Amino acid sequence: MRRGAILLALLIGGCAKPPGAGVGGGIVSTNPCADSVLVRILPPAKMAAISHYSQDPSATSIPIAVARRFRGIAGTAEEVIALHPDLVIASTYTPPATQAAYARAGLKTLLIGIPDSIAESQAQVTQIAEAAGAPMGGARINAEIDRAVSRRSRKDGASPSALLYISGDLATGGSTLLNDMMTRVGFRNAAASYGLTHTGTLSAETIVTQPPAVVIASERKSRGTALRHRLLPNTPQAVFPRVLVNCGGPTIPPALERLAAIRAGL
Repeated sequence: MRRGAILLALLIGGCAKPPGAGVGGGIVSTNPCADSVLVRILPPAKMAAISHYSQDPSATSIPIAVARRFRGIAGTAEEVIALHPDLVIASTYTPPATQAAYARAGLKTLLIGIPDSIAESQAQVTQIAEAAGAPMGGARINAEIDRAVSRRSRKDGASPSALLYISGDLATGGSTLLNDMMTRVGFRNAAASYGLTHTGTLSAETIVTQPPAVVIASERKSRGTALRHRLLPNTPQAVFPRVLVNCGGPTIPPALERLAAIRAGL
């Protein structure tokens, strides 16, 4: 009798699920720009984790109070796989070894890049929303972007030159989402005037002899900002919050609004 009980216990134990089995599901995002879309179109219960960058004030595109409601992860293969998500949304810059680990674990993965225009950003919103099973949410975000573009686009009058500094002496060049938004509201990106064809370093000393009509920076206090104020005392300098710099998608409407306000203030 005792032997039969032991055998029954072993059989039951052999049929039991291993630790962690049945746990998981939802979406893991290791991309802060995907986070900014997902938290607006999905119920929190469907988000298994977001990027730790979204919980960093200098890198986030969503309110910190919102970001801290979710589990934040660094994005290592081990921690993502341990969550057993239904979908992983990551950057195209994710290391090949990490991508291979996701594949070996059988995880469905969507890799997204950096959009260079408003249209590309809207296409990416659609891609994320469809992968997440919330296409209507993506359509809603894109409709808001369309309305903002319609309201803020300016084609009449002069196009004053502007430089937009992302951080320190790093200025945005052409063929970028920020450049697209700048030109939509009536600015001419002055970066090319100083030989900057792509986003790159542009010191205050470089522009002092031929300053733009306005300098726009994402920081109120930094060495670069202080130097530009000192060397360009007669050049208007405006703040463009860092939270509007990092990503497109839902950030585009407030970014256009802020840029249009700066343009109107000249």
